[in-house]
Amino acid sequence: MTDTAPRRRGRPSRAQATEGPDTRERILRAAREEFSERGYEKASVRGIAKAAGVDSALVHHYFGTKEQVFEAAVEVVFAPALKAPETITEGPLDGVGERFARFLFGVWENPATRTPLLAVVRSAVNNEAAAAVFRRLVSTQLLRRVAGHVGAPDAELRAELAAAQLVGVAMMRYVIKLEPLASADVEQIIARVAPVVQWHLTGP
Repeated sequence: MTDTAPRRRGRPSRAQATEGPDTRERILRAAREEFSERGYEKASVRGIAKAAGVDSALVHHYFGTKEQVFEAAVEVVFAPALKAPETITEGPLDGVGERFARFLFGVWENPATRTPLLAVVRSAVNNEAAAAVFRRLVSTQLLRRVAGHVGAPDAELRAELAAAQLVGVAMMRYVIKLEPLASADVEQIIARVAPVVQWHLTGP
């Protein structure tokens, strides 16, 4: 007798659940591409599943909701970069602006981290769920540590203003691709932006 009882939503069949050890990573790769190309609003679990070559139920099984898929897809590449802010906070305070700028542009210049960053930025502009993921990653793993290094009474505001300066330039260069900024040498950009970032962090 064949068991025809329906499965609960998000629960894959036994065959689907044992497709292989790389299934989860394949879904994450597909999700990063979908969110980067389509944004959070237009991307769907069904589209991610199709790109990964799996059933939608398997995506729900591994990650749950679309928001949870988005966070996992972003964190898998984005979070490791943000777990190394020591490159910013180690060293004299009078050089923190340049280190901050060099760190952020280093993340953007790396093709492996640029894709999830594009996914976050494009999606966070129009969707609160995506914006919440961005805030959580940036504020808890990066800005609080930078603020702690600065040590001023308004250190959190200073760190956020410095980040806003850098993110604004990154948006113009990597997302909007405004020329000549988009094709300018990154070292030239760092040299021009770093003093402004330094002023935000340690200026009067």
